[in-house]
Formats: sequence, structure tokens, C-alpha cells
Amino acid sequence: MALDGCGQFCKCILIIFNIIVALVGLAMLGLGLWIRLSSETKGMFDLNLNTQAFVIGVTVLIVLGAVLLLVAVFGDYGACNENRTALGVFSGLLSILTVLQIAAGVIAYMQRNEVGNQMADFYITVYSQYVTKRDPGMSVTLTIIQNTLHCCGIIGALDPLVKKTCPETGFLETFTLPACPTVILNMFESKGPLVMGLFFGIAAILIIALVCSSILVKQIKTSRLSGPVHYTKAVY
Repeated sequence: MALDGCGQFCKCILIIFNIIVALVGLAMLGLGLWIRLSSETKGMFDLNLNTQAFVIGVTVLIVLGAVLLLVAVFGDYGACNENRTALGVFSGLLSILTVLQIAAGVIAYMQRNEVGNQMADFYITVYSQYVTKRDPGMSVTLTIIQNTLHCCGIIGALDPLVKKTCPETGFLETFTLPACPTVILNMFESKGPLVMGLFFGIAAILIIALVCSSILVKQIKTSRLSGPVHYTKAVY
């Protein structure tokens, strides 16, 4: 259909956005299912208060990954085929995610001490499972966490049990790289506004995608209404 420059730009933005969302969702879902179905970690999903934070974390990973994939499917299909119905579903799902993202940011800030403790417990559980069982899923999870937060193990860069999963550092930094539980607790306790800002930043990106979706839907509707009118010549 005939879209103007703004419509074409929004279409491209939505396609790129949804490809990125699909890759993130696939990675989250894959990692979550890998950990959940691994023979080394199945027992951890029994009712056990010591692994509650870990179970919740993995469950959120799986559910969020599946939802992101669903959003990406509707978004890419709607944008590529200029389908208003698919874009409507995409916008609805994205609106829910945006509200949840903002709510999560506020809760993370208001309950930052509790959230920090839960995240530290999650890390310690993953660390313990990797050390005792050397599960590949735990290795990937540890590597992602430690490289993102630039930390290492529970005693720092000199931790010999998880050295392979720690960030690569220079000789001097080896002695200053902090322990991950400490970094996690400090991140939520002393950098609460920054964490909330991160949630709000992601929400802002979702809102931009929503605006692009609304503009594209309007452009599609307009182009259909203004399409060529075919007249049939009457035969007498």
C-alpha cells in the first residue's frame, strides 16, 4: 500500500524493533527452558524455600521470553504485511508490557533492599549449582550475570571456582574485581534511582514502538480509504 515517508519510517522501525525483541525473547526462553529441563536442576523446582528466588527467576525468564516472542510475531507480521488486526494485537500486548515495566521499576525502587536480597540469593543459588554440578546452563547464566555486572564469584576475581565464567581483566584489576553478591546489593541500595531509570528507559522505547504502530495503523487505514474507485459503465 501507498505509505508516505513517515509511514515507511515507522514500518522500518517496527520491523527492526521486533527482530531485536524476537532475538531477546528467544534467548531468554531458550536459557530458561535449558535450566528448567536440565537433569541437574530439576530437583530445585520442588518446594524449597532455599531456592525460591532461583525458581521465581527462571519462571520469569521463561514467561517473559515467551511473551516477547509472541509480541515480536504479531509486530513483524503486522508491519511487513501492513495488517491492522495484527498491529492492534501487537499494540495491546506492548501496552501491557509498558505498564508492567513502569510498575516493576517503581516496585524495584520502593522495595530495593528486598529486591536486592532476592537477586543476590538468585546469584548465590546459580553459583552453588555451578560449583557442585558444573551444569552448562548455570555456566551460561553465570557468564551473562558476571560480565554484565563486571564482577566475579562470591569473593571477587580470585575466586578459583568460577574463574572461567568471570570477565577478562588485566593483572591489576584482578585484585580489585568485586564479588557479585556485593555488587548486586550495592546496585539496588545505593543506585536505586539508576535502576528505576533503566526500567523507565526500556518503557520509553516500548512507548516509541507504540507510537510508530499507531502511526502505521492510521496510514494503512487512510491509504485504504483513499484507494482508487472503480466505476462500472452501464450498458443500456
